[in-house]
Amino acid sequence: MQNPTTKLIRELNTLLRLTNTETMIAQTRQSQARDEATRRELAGNAKESQQRATQIVQAIRKLGGVPDVLGVAFGRFSAVAKTQFEQGQTLTDALLGDLQLEHQLRDRAELVRMLAETAGRKELVRLGQRLESAHTETIGWIRTRLAEVAVGGPSAIQPTPVQAGVGAVRRFAAFPAHSVAQGLNRSLGMLNSLTNRAGESLENNVEKAQQLKEAAEEIFVAGRDAALERTEEVAKAEGATETAKATRRTRRNLGALDADELPINGYDSLSADRAVARIRALGKAEDARAILAYEEANKGRKSVVKAAQTQLSEIAEVTRNGGSIADKRRDEIIDLTVEELRERASDAEIEGRSSMSKDELVKALTRA
Repeated sequence: MQNPTTKLIRELNTLLRLTNTETMIAQTRQSQARDEATRRELAGNAKESQQRATQIVQAIRKLGGVPDVLGVAFGRFSAVAKTQFEQGQTLTDALLGDLQLEHQLRDRAELVRMLAETAGRKELVRLGQRLESAHTETIGWIRTRLAEVAVGGPSAIQPTPVQAGVGAVRRFAAFPAHSVAQGLNRSLGMLNSLTNRAGESLENNVEKAQQLKEAAEEIFVAGRDAALERTEEVAKAEGATETAKATRRTRRNLGALDADELPINGYDSLSADRAVARIRALGKAEDARAILAYEEANKGRKSVVKAAQTQLSEIAEVTRNGGSIADKRRDEIIDLTVEELRERASDAEIEGRSSMSKDELVKALTRA
């Protein structure tokens, strides 16, 4: 029968290899962060992973063992190999790989804790508990990112250019070929028309190159948006419901919906503060996603973009936990006074709020 101390050393060395893999992956993911806050969070995760590796090394030495240097190098090599391999995957596949690693780390930490309990090593029991807790938290974080992808994103983690290309190829392969061809033909027609108009408007001076660049960008966007809108119209008229839905999703994700198609009435006329208040009342991922894409494509107000991203993350988190935004919103406002509820109803532009009772205000705000 193998000595309990020997078993502990072996399992701790396995944990050490996996933890070094985790550290390098966390460092790699920093380049895929959607914003600075996420990048800082990932940098913190990488630092905490390095600290866990140091604690594991110390534990191995206290048991009289030797840290597996070759195994550590192999763990780092595995992280590099994973990073290269996942370029041929979608972001979802890459995140699922991260999730698998964290489950393995948590399971190994649990095994170390149980072995330490058997061997009467209280300090290692505490280490195992800390590792279990850390990896459980990371599992929750990754699941939230997956939930963000599931509800349509954007996720706090963005795909690399290659991963984005892989996803685009898969989506393109699933899109009806005749609709794509019709859309491209209409886009080319619009492109030729607008190119002629842009060429006539350019002045023959030193600013011509910049004007041409800006005109080309406008031409591409206008042609693309017009083609997509027409494709949706034709699909509806021909009864191709799935094609119409797919095209509308594409328009929404590109921020190409018209202002009157947005889920917030009169959005274009709202100040940044009013827009943020209305976004916080959205309960559907597709609605928050439509606002985010439209804001990024047309207005670019940082506070509004951040509010839409936050709302999407909140919806994803609630969805992951099997709840609903409506229930969460009700819990948040149920203890407010009537005056406070009416103030929120005013921000949400709920009609008839001045004559509503508390229960009616709660229901109205929950549905808003």
